[in-house]
This record gives sequence, structure tokens and C-alpha cells, in this order.
Amino acid sequence: MPKHRAWVRTGSENHEPNLTMRISQTKNREGTIPELLQRNAARIPDKPANREKEFGIWQSWTWSEVADETHELALGFLELGLSPGDHVAVIGRNRPRLYWSMVAVQMAGAVPVPVYQDAVAEEMAYVLEHSEARFAVAGDQEQVDKVIEIQDRLQRLERIVYLDPRGLRKYDHTRLNSFAELQEMGGSAGENTRKELERRSADIAGDTTCVMLYTSGTTGNPKGVVLSHSNIVSASRASSEFDGLRAEDSALAYLPMAWVGDFIFSIGQSYWTGFCVNCPESADTLLADLREIGPTYYFAPPRVFESMLTQIMIRMEDASWLKRKMFNHFMAHARRVGPTLMSGGGVRPLDRMIYLLGDLLIYGPLRNALGFSRIRIGYTAGEAIGPEIFDFFRSLGINLKQLYGQTEASVFITQQPDGEVRADTVGVPSPGVEVRVDDEGEVHYRSPGTFVEYYKNPDSTASTKDAEGWVATGDAGYFESDTGHLRIVDRAKDVGRMSNGSLFAPKYVENKLKFHSNILEAVVFGDGRDSCVAFINIDLAAVGNWAERNGIPYSSYQELAANPKVCEMIAEHVRETNESLATDEKLSGCQISRFVILHKELDADDGELTRTRKVRRRIIEEKFDDLVNALHDGEEEIRTETEVTYEDGRKGSIAATLKICDIAVNAPVARMAAQ
Repeated sequence: MPKHRAWVRTGSENHEPNLTMRISQTKNREGTIPELLQRNAARIPDKPANREKEFGIWQSWTWSEVADETHELALGFLELGLSPGDHVAVIGRNRPRLYWSMVAVQMAGAVPVPVYQDAVAEEMAYVLEHSEARFAVAGDQEQVDKVIEIQDRLQRLERIVYLDPRGLRKYDHTRLNSFAELQEMGGSAGENTRKELERRSADIAGDTTCVMLYTSGTTGNPKGVVLSHSNIVSASRASSEFDGLRAEDSALAYLPMAWVGDFIFSIGQSYWTGFCVNCPESADTLLADLREIGPTYYFAPPRVFESMLTQIMIRMEDASWLKRKMFNHFMAHARRVGPTLMSGGGVRPLDRMIYLLGDLLIYGPLRNALGFSRIRIGYTAGEAIGPEIFDFFRSLGINLKQLYGQTEASVFITQQPDGEVRADTVGVPSPGVEVRVDDEGEVHYRSPGTFVEYYKNPDSTASTKDAEGWVATGDAGYFESDTGHLRIVDRAKDVGRMSNGSLFAPKYVENKLKFHSNILEAVVFGDGRDSCVAFINIDLAAVGNWAERNGIPYSSYQELAANPKVCEMIAEHVRETNESLATDEKLSGCQISRFVILHKELDADDGELTRTRKVRRRIIEEKFDDLVNALHDGEEEIRTETEVTYEDGRKGSIAATLKICDIAVNAPVARMAAQ
């Protein structure tokens, strides 16, 4: 590990920037997830713990009912032969019974391993094979089919438990059990089985493995991150107290269960505070279900907020001139005074009155339409969010904040305290977390939430976490000297230099490009080169709406992306981005000189994105090396053919001739002023 600077930033109530503190990790100090479940069943037995919408109807379970259901499931697992230390894969969309399954597995002394439900068979095979899963709990026929397809590779897999029986009646049930059968087995379990469950539950301690979650694998195969009960519970306690979460709160569970954030929000924080977790009926009904529930606590990655803003702007473009005029007038006012009001700052009485009128006519109805009318705390993380997007939602009166975290940290490294929320930082160290930046600019942390190890990968564990517990994040950043807030620049491995020595930070530029609603994704290249070039994915919904309003016909993404007028529109967005970059003293050399609109959307199924939609930059650069070379070599167009994966798993290819667009690069503003 590299030498570190002498100063350390530590999460504390007063957020003093130079406070150093040793973290005491007392074994089992805060309990385990099964213990928290029993505590809630005793203290708040009649409060709702889970809701699920099925067939258009919301069903609800209290904490007492969840405890009974989970206990029965744990007995059922024992009847199936689950042993202490076994790994159980859990695959499917957010459903209460799948969450109960994970806690039931813990009660039986085993380890749940959530798997991304949209993972293709090959990705799923890697996780199940690497984790040596003995059992799999699958949500429906689709997930069962994927496991059956790869079962020849899974030497340890013995049995699949399925939740939704539709389509599975005629399957060979030699190794299949329905969820109902598992519950029946648990309900009729004998005294010996019940005593065995009590013994195993009593053996669970703070250092017992709570869950194994796989990283997104941006640079290679995912790693299995082993997190203990102390990791999860301590992180959940500290973060809940930081934001004042309580049993009366309500959250929506819609992000992948295999993602660490969902595990913390839907199990960790929920079990610590006792708040209710609501599961939507499907992805198609998500927005309607969000409006019906009206959660008080909400998390979404930047892409969700970007999509919401895109839909808002599309609707306003189709609205009457009067509605557009009112919207633009009041939103301009909200952007000017809204963030100040949200931070508790003072504004003129007249400005406050205009904002209240805007809240009555525009902001309030818009929050209600989005399902945000009851939001007390909202978070975004995973990628940097555009300042314009961030400020837009805060200007509506939504307490949207940023956090910085990792799977290896049990999510939380830094958070933004109320009253100190800004778009350009990720806040101060979370309570109990120490953060420091080494001489090369890489961010390191240690905390009670720090992971135990990478499963079956001691070399990666040793290279990531040192003997004192400090974890290298792989991100480049720095602390602001006056506020103590952390700013993240980019992935450390992605930060480089142009051939002229100027700084190259691709993620920073990509986020600026994605501020524009017509740009869905961007990938920038330029390390070691004399210029920066970019791949662009257009947003089909936004650009499609624009095309319809302008009488431009199209029948597919590829046809729309190749339209010259679309190229002109995207070129204007790139020019605006360059103008902004020209004012940045450190990153003015990252202006885009050439770009190409890709003929296909970057897709996780094609290996170009992770399941959490992070760009796999190295893979994209290798896969599209002909396009990268054409951009840098000055070619005007290029013929290319790319392999794609269809929804049913079949492989195919897309061929296209892509036009390369040239963009003027601006002289740095500071240099112009000096001249």
C-alpha cells in the first residue's frame, strides 16, 4: 500500500475535518439480522414490515407475521438438508418472500448469495459455481430455466426452490421444490429440527457471515464480497441515526437484490429501524406503484433521476404554450432560490412568496406525479449525478442528497448532512468511518462496515485491504480544506494524461455530456493521445419524441442514430460541453474533438455495461477498437459490424456505416484572458 498523508477525516457529529479516531469493533455489539427481526416482532409486532403489490392489490405483513414466516422457512431449509456455512443463491425481482428467504438462510447458519435477476446464464453460472451454492431460490420460471440450463456446470447445486409456480407444473420435480412446499415442510417440522434451528440461531454472532455479494466486475470477473452481521448492522445503525430514520418511514424496494444498496436499505436499515419495505408489482408498474406508496425514504442511481427529468421535459414539450410558460417561469425561480431554501438559508420574503405560489401550481403537483410528495430523505449514488439534474430535484423541495460508498464498505463511506448538500461533493465521512487520501490521490477508508474478505481470493483481499484495515477504493479524490467535504474526480485507474501532459479524466467529461437529456450514455477516450474522442448513445425516448415533433420518420434506434439531423443536435450538445470544459483550468484539455453516435445501445448482456449500468471501459475499447482508431486517425466514416445478444439469449450481429463528426475545441478561458 502507498504511504498516506498524515491527516485523516473521520465521521463525527461536528464534522471536524482533521479529527482522528480509532474504531472499536466490539464483537456482536449491535446484534445480528435474525436478532433484529425478533426484536421488531416483540417491540412493534403490529407495524407493517413488508408490502407487495400482486395482481393490482397491495398485501401487507406485520413484523410479527414476517418473523413467523421466516422461522417457518428456516425450518423448511433444515428439512431440505441445509448445513451451516452452505451458500444459497437467491434470484429474482424484489419480493418479500425472497427477502424472508435470505434471513431464513441466515437463521439456519448458512449464507445467502443474491444474484442479479437479469444476469444471462453465463454470468449466473460464474456466481453459482464460484460460490459453490448448494441451493437456489428462484423467483419464477425464467430464473428456474436459467439455473437448469447451467446445472451441468454446478457440481454442488442440489436443489432449486421456486416461488411462482406458473409454467412449472410439467417440469421434472426431482430437484425442484415449490416455496409452498418448503413452508409446509417447515410448519410440520419435528421437535429435533426445531431444537437444531434454535442451536444454530444461538451460534450466530457478529463475526458470522451475513451475506455474500458480488461486485459489478467492471474490469473482470466479479468478486464475492463477504460481509459479516457486524458489518451490516453497524453500517445500518450509523446511517439510520445519521438521517433520523424511524419505524414510521417507508421505502420502495425496486433495485436489484444482488446490489449491496438494496440489501442495506431493504434488510439492514429496515430491520434496524423497523420501517416498511414496499415491493412493486413489476418494472412496468413501478412509477404507478411509487405514486401509490409515496415513500418517505428513497434511493435511486443517477440514471433514474436522469430518466425522470427526461420524461418531464418530454411532457412539457408536448404541453400547451401556457403550461410551458408557467413551468419555465416557476422552475427558473425554483432553481434560483429552491436549493437555498432546502439548505435552510435565507431568501427575500418576496422570493419566498413566489416559491410558495410555484409550489401550489407547479412543484407540489410535480412531486405528487413523481411519487415524491412524502419524501423526507432521498439519496443518489453509484455514479456522479449532473449538477443541473441534482439541483432540479432539490429545487422542487425534495431533500435529495449524495452518498459515496462501495460493496466492500457495506455501502457507506461518506454522506451529506442536511444543510451541507452540494452537487459537486459527496459529503463528509459517515459516522464511524475514517477516510484519507494517499500521495497519489487515491481515497482510502476503514470502518466497522469494512468487508471481511473476497471469497476464495486472498491475493485480491490483501491488495485491497491492508493489515490495519484500510481499504483502497480505486477512486481518485480530495478533501476540500474549508468544508471537509470529499470530492471524487474519477476512477484512479482511468485518470491519465494527454500526450501534451494535460489531465485526462473521462468520467468527469462523460457526466457533463450526459447532463443533456438526449444523451443516454457516453464513453470518452484520450489517455496518451493528442485529443479526446467520444462514443455517444442517444436516449431513444427523448430523441424519438424530438423526431416525432419535427416530422422525422424512423423505425429503429439504428435508423434514428444515423440521421444527420440527430448528429447535428448531438454536436451542439458536445459543443456546449466543450465550452464548459474550457473554463476548467485542470480539465480544459479534455474537450471532445470528434465523436460518433453508436449504432447500438451499450448493453449489459453484451458485456459493455455492468448489471448496475457502469461502463466497462476496457471491454468497450477492445470491442470497438476499429471505431476508436478511426476517430483518432481522422477518418470521416467507418463500416463496422458488432455482435449482439438478443433477449432470448441468441447471438446475432449489427452492421452499419457510421459517420464521424468533428467538433471545434475552444482555447482555455484563462489563457484567453491572459492574452
